[in-house]
Amino acid sequence: MLELAGIIILGILAQWMAWRFKIPAILPLILIGLLVGPLATLYTEDATKLIQPIYNGEKGLFPDDSLFYFVSLAISVILFEGGLTLKRIEILNTGPVIGKLISVAVIITFIGGGIAAHYIFDFTWKIALLFSALIIVTGPTVITPILRNIPLKKDVSSILKWEGILIDPIGALFAVLVFEFISAGAGGEFTLVALEEFGKIVLFGFTFGFSFAHALAFAIKRKIIPHYLLNVFTLAAVLGVFVLSDVFAHESGLLAVVVMGMVLGNINLPNIKDLLYFKESLSVLLISILFILLAANINMEDLYLIYSWKTAALFAIVVFILRPLGVFASSYKSGLQLNEKLFISWVGPRGIVAAGIASLFGTKLVNQGIEGAEYITPLVFMIVAGTVLLNATTARMFAKIVGVFLKQSEGIMIVGASKFSRLVGKYLKDHGRSVVLIDTNKNNIRVAKEQGLDAKVADIYSDALTDDIEFNNIGFLLAMTGNSQINDYAIDRFGKMYGENGAFRIVHSSEISNPNQNPESGLFSATDDYVNLMEVARHHGDIHEIELTSKQHFQGLIEITKTDADIVPLFIRSGKQIDLIPSNAIDQEVEEGDMLVYMGKKIVEQASGEVVMEDVE
Repeated sequence: MLELAGIIILGILAQWMAWRFKIPAILPLILIGLLVGPLATLYTEDATKLIQPIYNGEKGLFPDDSLFYFVSLAISVILFEGGLTLKRIEILNTGPVIGKLISVAVIITFIGGGIAAHYIFDFTWKIALLFSALIIVTGPTVITPILRNIPLKKDVSSILKWEGILIDPIGALFAVLVFEFISAGAGGEFTLVALEEFGKIVLFGFTFGFSFAHALAFAIKRKIIPHYLLNVFTLAAVLGVFVLSDVFAHESGLLAVVVMGMVLGNINLPNIKDLLYFKESLSVLLISILFILLAANINMEDLYLIYSWKTAALFAIVVFILRPLGVFASSYKSGLQLNEKLFISWVGPRGIVAAGIASLFGTKLVNQGIEGAEYITPLVFMIVAGTVLLNATTARMFAKIVGVFLKQSEGIMIVGASKFSRLVGKYLKDHGRSVVLIDTNKNNIRVAKEQGLDAKVADIYSDALTDDIEFNNIGFLLAMTGNSQINDYAIDRFGKMYGENGAFRIVHSSEISNPNQNPESGLFSATDDYVNLMEVARHHGDIHEIELTSKQHFQGLIEITKTDADIVPLFIRSGKQIDLIPSNAIDQEVEEGDMLVYMGKKIVEQASGEVVMEDVE
């Protein structure tokens, strides 16, 4: 009982440490597992492990093959959750670089890693190719913590983010297929019978995964399953499909759950987000337990196996040759600069799924008596831990060395994607600024994307917003929703994170009548709240510019906007420089030749100096 409780406590503690120090969780998990496992034999009085995963006659958690069964079921749930995140539309909409990274670069890593492992360690081709298939898999859980605090150009962070998201289930599927192929011919050479067994595994895996995904989707849509049972029912279905598929075709269970997750994730289900949140939470718990157990189950003899120059040589080939080769081949004739390619080549940590599957496959193949299988688990663990540690400690420094580190974040996040927000965002984008609009209203986001704007469905009350590495270039925050509480919350919570150069909001309706309540973070105008701004956008949805001759000229124009509800001041543009106008704009510094950017009726100045409004209706 003490050991089991200790694993859960240590696992969650490791997850908290990872969050607190902004490092991938896999590092403290593996470290804790090694400290209470094989390394404990070096400092305990009786030279035994503090946590013994397999019962050895004196102590242990899992008797006989029970650990093997637990790992299999846990990996099935983790792979299903990974499959749920893979959206067909996301693959189709990715740029050519990302598409090639999950195809061309994967093939380069698979072939190159297999050749290197075969000749360096003298592995059979079966084991060498399984190793190379396993090290394909990365994942957002290792990429995101590493890049979260490195301000990068959006193109670079976007490529790394989507590579991690998309390659996770694809790489897992690839590794599973290679393992199934090896298992089919485990008794000897790849005969016709072995190929038939492999075909049987693939057939049942795809058939069960596809069929049960649609059956579960049908039950969810018809509300046959009550909402409060949805998550646990899905969990039971995943485990059932895994076991049932394995009964019909041995070793086909993992393939079935990966396919089931991919199919289910691409069906339009009303409760898919609830399902994802539950599976994500469950995966965190399973991963926390699993990796301490797997690391603790490694013996010192396993570590001594890879304690040689061969391991260092293989690591160097994977990290410093195969990764750059894959990136440069994938980005050939793309818009990426050399320094951006170098940085993407440097950041390629292997993920949690790779280590988990490696331990499972390694144990299975060792039990089958496959020569060289005992190397799989410690060698993949070394690649995973080594790449994560290397990138976690050097990515920020390397970004500065190659010149992709943004010294000042100039991107702009607009909270709210209403018509007014879209007009402002479009102007900024047309003048060279990086802009992203976020909103919970899917229709607003759809319209924004149709207008060529970068827009995302996002909830500022969700923690997911803080983990998006594509927002690392954001330096300005503009809260422009129709809800004053949301605007205030956005400034309070994300002002420091996304508003290092300034965090602003439109004024509340209660602040318009009282000039003394004009907030320091007020945006554009002290006399225009959301309702007024939307009215101007609806009836006079054009943005104009007028050249300023002096500060007095600017102040005079601002006074006009205060008395005319159909004109809203927005920015001061000086060449390529664009400055936001705060609600206390009277103190704004301007120079002769600057342009006042405003929305609404067009201001026309007569030669006499008289100002008139052009009637646009």
